[in-house]
Amino acid sequence: MASVVLLLGSATLVSVPVAQADPGPGSPVPANDPFYDWDGGLDVSPGTVLRSRPMTFRTPSQPTPITGSQVLYRTTDQQGDGVVTVATVLRPLIPGPTRIVSYHMAYDALGSQCNPSYTLSGGSTSPIAGAEQAVIAGYLAAGYTVVVPDYEGEELEWTIGRQSGYAALDGVRAAQSFLQLPSSTPVGMIGYSGGSVPTQWGAEVAPEYAPELNLVGVAAGGLPVDLAHNLPYVSGNRGWAGVIPALIVAYERAYGLDLTSFISDYGFEVIDQVDQECIAQFADDYPTLTDASMVKAPYTSLLDVPEVVAAIDDNIMGSQGTPRTPMFLAVGQADPIGDSVMITGDVRGLAHDYCSRGVDVQYAQYDGLTHSEAFPAFEAQGLQFLTERFGGGPTRSNCVMIPPGNALTPTP
Repeated sequence: MASVVLLLGSATLVSVPVAQADPGPGSPVPANDPFYDWDGGLDVSPGTVLRSRPMTFRTPSQPTPITGSQVLYRTTDQQGDGVVTVATVLRPLIPGPTRIVSYHMAYDALGSQCNPSYTLSGGSTSPIAGAEQAVIAGYLAAGYTVVVPDYEGEELEWTIGRQSGYAALDGVRAAQSFLQLPSSTPVGMIGYSGGSVPTQWGAEVAPEYAPELNLVGVAAGGLPVDLAHNLPYVSGNRGWAGVIPALIVAYERAYGLDLTSFISDYGFEVIDQVDQECIAQFADDYPTLTDASMVKAPYTSLLDVPEVVAAIDDNIMGSQGTPRTPMFLAVGQADPIGDSVMITGDVRGLAHDYCSRGVDVQYAQYDGLTHSEAFPAFEAQGLQFLTERFGGGPTRSNCVMIPPGNALTPTP
């Protein structure tokens, strides 16, 4: 295997293996693929490219003429430690002035077969991945360079905020380094549902974590602003109750929760079933599952468990920083509470709070639309928003019209 040596700063040398085989249908899942493993040191800057290989943008049955690269890079986890993940870097067939879109897929995963780097190279697909791959193709056709990070990391820690934002920002850094682009290259970020997590958190932590990046606009839709509010909403919900055990798995991975102290026997049974699945497999598989059924006495809810509440409070959007870039925030409202899984008042509250801090916010509410139904509307409006931001046009802030929404204070 060939390799090159990069000089980082003034002293750090990193050997970067190149020209590995192009992955595709029949390739091992990331958990079994040596490309994703890094045994070397991580005493390098966040965003440093550690390894790369070519890839073809494709579905399991249909290749395209679009080629790109996968880059393994150093990023940072929720506790501030160095870790690695992979981003897919795609260049348009007809390139123009380079504009980077960091697109964050809603892969909401507990198993590595769901990783964007795997699905975009044709390793697997799902209805959600297929729809978002079509959106990515649209950005490529419009001449954008697209970066798609595996922002949940090696352990697939779904909905964990800061580290998802770090992975998104470091994915942009890695792409700029790999493509030899300056940090002044304009960047837009977009994501819906699970993909809103790295998007919103990326905007929130960027001023301190990646101040050199030229973020021109951030579009996030269907946001899980405070999971303490979402939990009772999806409990017993025919379409979404399956996210409860999946979130327990993600939080156990990220925070080392002692599940034996509060999970019921039935809870462990369901956790074992979803442990390696993607959201399309588990979200609607447990129509009668409730929050109460997941815990054992003396608890009656996950929100009775102090360590669970502390972990959820650590991931409330808007709690860690203030974005310095124009933002587009959107959510559906299918019933008095929300879009069937996300809380409309929470997203509105986040938008209102950002406005009070001087952030330029454009807020959209899709009345009558469920979470799934609001996806096309958001993607269309998000594309318009980013196009205008890259073009340097005036923003469409409607801060003066956004009511307060829900309070986003930590759960005691």
